[in-house]
Amino acid sequence: MKTHAVIYMRCSGMGQVIGDTWDRQQSACRKYAEANEIEIVAEYRDEGLSGKTELEGRAGLAACLERVENNGVKLVIVESADRLARDSMIAELIVRQFQKAGVRVIAASGGVDLTAGDDSNPTAKLIRQILASVAEFDRCVTVLKLRAARERKKAKTGRCEGRLPYGMLPGEADVLYRITEMHRLHTKPSAIAWCLNETKTPTRHGLKWHSATIHKILTRSA
Repeated sequence: MKTHAVIYMRCSGMGQVIGDTWDRQQSACRKYAEANEIEIVAEYRDEGLSGKTELEGRAGLAACLERVENNGVKLVIVESADRLARDSMIAELIVRQFQKAGVRVIAASGGVDLTAGDDSNPTAKLIRQILASVAEFDRCVTVLKLRAARERKKAKTGRCEGRLPYGMLPGEADVLYRITEMHRLHTKPSAIAWCLNETKTPTRHGLKWHSATIHKILTRSA
């Protein structure tokens, strides 16, 4: 009989939401499950939330915890330790919640049991804390590198690189053309937004269109 488990995934920024982070995390967790004869029965995710966000700020993690506390599933698989949290203190508090529920949390990368550490097993606890600390260190290094890159660009061009204008990402060119054509025909931004919503055309982040959004896009593309 296979062990049942759920997958938990998290990404920090909205840029990652539209990237390959979900496929990568899901693939790593499912490969681990398949190699260990584990059946995945559900998946939970938190989109665009920092690894420093505590449990009460994470609907996906809270739902995952509620599921394993009440439905007999006693195993959670994450891609790596920093998917729980990058801050070692928050990671420790989250792990304790799963420990109280009698649930194991496994990091697919390396197969480390993140919940194994307690007072009788200080080695596993130390490993978990080291993994969280390393993840926090890596995040800080990445932030410093990005900051240095922005400063170099600013020194060369006099401006920092911001988010890509609408129309630069895959699938946006056609929508931008529709917006500009409607505007050329003197259609008001509110009417353009209504048309896009009626045709179920999502914004970059999958939300509804508003006249203010249309106005910004037209201003930037003018």
